[in-house]
Amino acid sequence: MNKGLTLTTAIVALATLLSACGPNVERIRPDETRDLSGMWNDTDSRLVSEEMINDALSRPWLSRFESRNGKPPAVIVGTVRNLSHEHINVQTFTNDMERALINSGRVEFVASKAERSEIREERADQDVHASAESRKAMGQELGADFMLQGTINTIIDTDGKSQVRYYQVDLTLISLADNRKVWVGQKKIKKFIENARVRY
Repeated sequence: MNKGLTLTTAIVALATLLSACGPNVERIRPDETRDLSGMWNDTDSRLVSEEMINDALSRPWLSRFESRNGKPPAVIVGTVRNLSHEHINVQTFTNDMERALINSGRVEFVASKAERSEIREERADQDVHASAESRKAMGQELGADFMLQGTINTIIDTDGKSQVRYYQVDLTLISLADNRKVWVGQKKIKKFIENARVRY
């Protein structure tokens, strides 16, 4: 047998074998649900935030504020603490809540502490460098009327290769004027996972 042909065949076979071991990538829609590990994912974040914000905006605190003040309330998202057993990207969750609040059109929305700091730096720079006609003055910010705070907790029950993951999200809307809690919301998610590796 031709040694050159044998070597070529071996190289082709090896290349085919290596390519078969590579990752298989499939593009899916951003809103498509695929639970791989059973852990908290982007779908949980989006659905929980939308459902809880819709509940908050349907409660009496909103209409009471509007009737007393003749304007929609200004809301800011404060700290949402991850007290669960797993790493959860809380920033994604708070971003989902901000989007749901803004898109509702029912409330004004105030920028976060970090965002305000950067904007204030820009205003300070404008005081020195921008023309009088285009300069944005200090002291004109919209103050928030309410702050949204919350926690994410988990309970994990494992038996062999079966696992139940229970998530509880608690949110509270607090009046900045007098610390009154005007709305308390809670959302629960329960997932049953078979052939699960123990994850905490």
